Amino acid sequence: MKVLIAGGAGFIGSTVASCLIDAGHQPVILDNLVTGRREFCEGRPFYEGDIADPAILDRIFDEHPDIESVVHCAALIVVPDSVARPIHYYRENVAKTLELVDHLIAKGVTRLVFSSSASIYEPNDEFSVDESSALAAQSPYARTKLVVEQMLTDVTAATPLRVLSLRYFNPIGSDPKMRTGLQVPSPSHALGKLIEAHREGVPFNITGVDYPTRDGSGIRDYVHVWDLAGAHLRALEVFDSLFADGNYNVINLGTGTGTTVREFVDAFNEVVDQPVAVVEAPRRPGDQAGAYTRSTRAADLLDWRAEHTVVEGIRDTLAWFEQRDKILG
Repeated sequence: MKVLIAGGAGFIGSTVASCLIDAGHQPVILDNLVTGRREFCEGRPFYEGDIADPAILDRIFDEHPDIESVVHCAALIVVPDSVARPIHYYRENVAKTLELVDHLIAKGVTRLVFSSSASIYEPNDEFSVDESSALAAQSPYARTKLVVEQMLTDVTAATPLRVLSLRYFNPIGSDPKMRTGLQVPSPSHALGKLIEAHREGVPFNITGVDYPTRDGSGIRDYVHVWDLAGAHLRALEVFDSLFADGNYNVINLGTGTGTTVREFVDAFNEVVDQPVAVVEAPRRPGDQAGAYTRSTRAADLLDWRAEHTVVEGIRDTLAWFEQRDKILG
């Protein structure tokens, strides 16, 4: 199977491409390299350009008329940046997706896997969500994902296009063969802050210890990026079986249990040589308890479950950062 991956030079897209290659499929990469890395495209058909550029899309389909499916991972994803620059985020994530989809339909493409986000949900009192949970995106970034999904729902109702949206929270880890990983040197998420604290020999701040979770700290859903890639692969392989009730479907991808911040620090300290101390701090403005996804539909429809532990995800992330500079320069 030949698959176009929009955003295939980024963390998720490049790992999906690696997974496809290992399974005997052929990815074709489209990326403007705003956040993606050219190094992640080595040995793969690669087109540098924008997903909304009709000229480059025409060129791709002219040179690869046998593309059967598209995986859409191209997006800006930094929440604070989306708050500061909402117009930019809506343009890049929403408007350009509309142009991409319009061109795909014109080319006769009927299979699209959209790499979405579980941040569009409103968690329940148990801090878990499933595909039927209420939607309440809390940031401009999350709202761009929600708007795209609403847009795709309307498009699939009126055209032959079928779309599967895969929703997940926090990817960690790396390609097990160390071909790709996080491309940014200092990630802003919890694992990045833990790595930074470990390197500098300073404590890690747990902001918020009075949440009604099992240990008082916030809860997150950390899923290994290789598991996510496997879910995208599986979705492509069984795609045509997923649309008995219309042209749009949604599947959550997650661990099914979540990990509290305290548990995440403990897992990190299992891996590193010198444990990181913690300092408890009050909640910051806008902080939330968090959530994790129940992934029953993924098991039922894709025969998929998260196989890697949080400890494995942390260990693989650290292994990637040990050789990141050698790969990316």
